[in-house]
Amino acid sequence: MEKNAHSLEIFALTGIPKVKAGDDVGGLIADAMRSNGKRWQRGDIVVVAQKIVSKAEGRVRKASDIVPTDEALEYARITGKDARKVQAVLDESTEIVRACDHPPDGVLISRHRQGWICANAAIDESNVGDDDALLLLPEDPDASARRIAGRIYDRTGIEPGVIVSDTFGRPWRRGLVNVAIGLSGVPALDSWIGRRDAFGRQLQVSQQATADEVAAAAGLLMAKDGLTPAILVRGLAWKSCSQSHARSYVRPLEEDLFK
Repeated sequence: MEKNAHSLEIFALTGIPKVKAGDDVGGLIADAMRSNGKRWQRGDIVVVAQKIVSKAEGRVRKASDIVPTDEALEYARITGKDARKVQAVLDESTEIVRACDHPPDGVLISRHRQGWICANAAIDESNVGDDDALLLLPEDPDASARRIAGRIYDRTGIEPGVIVSDTFGRPWRRGLVNVAIGLSGVPALDSWIGRRDAFGRQLQVSQQATADEVAAAAGLLMAKDGLTPAILVRGLAWKSCSQSHARSYVRPLEEDLFK
C-alpha cells in the first residue's frame, strides 16, 4: 500500500440484471456505474461476486449428466451427500481433506485445483436458477478479473482494480467471509517485513492480506440473495501491481503445519 487511508467509501452497484452465459460482466458493471450516478475515479476497486463471473463464463454442470465413480459413491456413503455432486467435487479437486457425516448435508472439505481449501470445492447451488445446476469456480479467476478490468477500460478509459470474490468458511471460526479468488491490479499481499512499527521494532513476518480485506469489507454489502453482485470500493491508497495473483494466498504445502 502507498500510505494509510483514513476513510473508505463502499457502494453497492444496484440494477445489474441476472447474468447468463456469454454476458459481458465488465460492460454490465460499467452500465451499473452510470445508472447509479457514479463516475469512475482513479484508484477505484470493484469487487465482483464469483457467481456472476462463473455464470457469464458458462461454468455450470448438470447433476443429472454426471455418472459417479466408485470413489464418489464411497464419499457419498460417508457423508450422506448426493454421489453425483460428490463426483463434481472430485473433478474440481486434487485432494479430499476431510469427509464426514454431519448435519445438515454432510461435510466434504477439498483442496481445489486452484489451491483453495474449501467446502465442496466451492461448488454453489444457490441463486443458480436451476435445481439441477452446479456452479463451478471460474477456470482462471485472475484471468477473469483482468478481462473485466479490460472491458471497463475499453468503455470508460479508466482501468479499476478488480477483485473476484467468493465466501469461504474458516476452520477455527464460525461464519463465512468474503475473500479474493481473482485479482487484476490490486496487490494480494502487502509485506511489512523489514519495516518498523510505531516503536521502532523491525517487523519480521507481517504481511497484510490487502485484497482479502477489501473483499471482506465489500461482503457487507454483497447480499446473499444475489441482487448486489458488484461493489465499488473507493478511497483506499494502493499501488497497481501488474503481477497480482490471488493464488499468492495459497500457503505452500511445506508450510502446512496441520497436514
